[in-house]
Amino acid sequence: MSLKIILILLALSGTGGIALGYVLRVLIGLAQRGSVELDTKQKLLHAKEQAAKIIADAEYRSAVFETERLGPIEEREEKLSTREEHIASREEFLDSRQRDLDEKEDEVRGREQEALRAKTVAEDLSKERTKELAKVANLSETVAREKLFSEIENTYEESILLRLQKLSANGRERLEDKARSILINAIHRLGSAVNAEVMSLSVALPSDEMKGKIIGKEGRNIKAFEHATGVDVLIDDVPDRITLSSFDPLRRYIAKVALEKLIADGRIQPLKIEETVEKTRAEVADIVKQKGEDAAYEAGVIGLDPRLTVLLGRLYFRTSYGQNVLQHSIEMTHIASMLAAELGADQTIARTAALLHDIGKTVDHEVQGTHVEIGRRILEKFGVDKKIIQAMQSHHDEYPYEIPEAVIVQVADTISGSRPGARRDTVDRYLERLGDLERIAGTFEGVEKVYAISAGREIRIFVNPGKISDFAMHKLARDIATRIQGELKYPGEIKVNIIRENRVVEFAR
Repeated sequence: MSLKIILILLALSGTGGIALGYVLRVLIGLAQRGSVELDTKQKLLHAKEQAAKIIADAEYRSAVFETERLGPIEEREEKLSTREEHIASREEFLDSRQRDLDEKEDEVRGREQEALRAKTVAEDLSKERTKELAKVANLSETVAREKLFSEIENTYEESILLRLQKLSANGRERLEDKARSILINAIHRLGSAVNAEVMSLSVALPSDEMKGKIIGKEGRNIKAFEHATGVDVLIDDVPDRITLSSFDPLRRYIAKVALEKLIADGRIQPLKIEETVEKTRAEVADIVKQKGEDAAYEAGVIGLDPRLTVLLGRLYFRTSYGQNVLQHSIEMTHIASMLAAELGADQTIARTAALLHDIGKTVDHEVQGTHVEIGRRILEKFGVDKKIIQAMQSHHDEYPYEIPEAVIVQVADTISGSRPGARRDTVDRYLERLGDLERIAGTFEGVEKVYAISAGREIRIFVNPGKISDFAMHKLARDIATRIQGELKYPGEIKVNIIRENRVVEFAR
């Protein structure tokens, strides 16, 4: 009985515990649920507050950015507005100027038309007057014009002549002063003296016995020497000298040096002669190359073809009227460079053309043609600049002056060749030139006497005043100068001086 009660009590207590646990569980669940909802509400409220702050900050930043962005735009709009107002005012001003110009143009056009009408009327009146005068004088218009001009010329001949002379003298003086200033400046700056020289064609002998050795048995030594050198050996009556003759100056120099070596050695025989000549030829080739390089360096010309430099060195053995051609060319480069600097021309072209202007003389005895034409072909062959060829080809008036440097090269050539002491001429050529000057001037009508003075640098011509008037003197001087330029070759320039003298004789009885 008690066991059942115990079991029943246990069952009731288990059921009550279960019910109590269920109730507690429900109460705990309800409490946890309320806590989660409260936490969720708090987080949601916090999130809303953060969102509101972010939105407010974004709106503030947006407002600041919009203000910063719109500021320059408004400033630019103000500037554009100001510029548009300025442009509008300028357009109004230009429109006003255009209207003024149109009005002035219309006014000028009207005056021009009036002037044309007046000119037409004046021309018509002049023609009518000319016709009336022609009818009255019974002369044609052409004859009347010629007669009128003739009367004016005769009436005002002296005034016209004086005016022409004054204009000519003033213009000539200005040009001569400028040219003289440039030339004197160039010559003074040059400041180098080049002595005239003549390449010797004779060799001194120590004794007459040496002359016999040179001739050799049956002349075999002299024949071998002439064959090896290409020169003619002339043995004249002078006891202590042998003359070497050849058209090639380089050959003459080689023969001279070789002969001096043979004389110094004393052993003269055909084999020795050939050996000495070959050695001398090699030595002279080195000298030629060195002379060409030295000349190019001294003249300040770079970039020349080595073969052209060798040809240039051969000019060292060439003379012109006693002046060494290579030294003459070097001197010309300095003069041409200074003149080009004064006149604003190309100094490089002038300097190079001056150095190479006589390059044709190195082979003019071997190639047909003038040394200018030969020089042009040589420079073209070696690819020299066309402007340099144009500058060098006119120094003897064989070609026209195509560039300013051509005139500069010719002037430099004249200065270098005609300065005192630069060149020497033979007496025969000097007398021949004087005779040609007097002969040419004497062939003109009205010339009575001709005198060549100042070593052929000036000719004085006395004319018949009855045949040559003051007007005709100018034309006569030009004609004589032109003919001298065309027929004679001479260094420098020749002054043509015409003298007309009127003499009136009367007797008192």
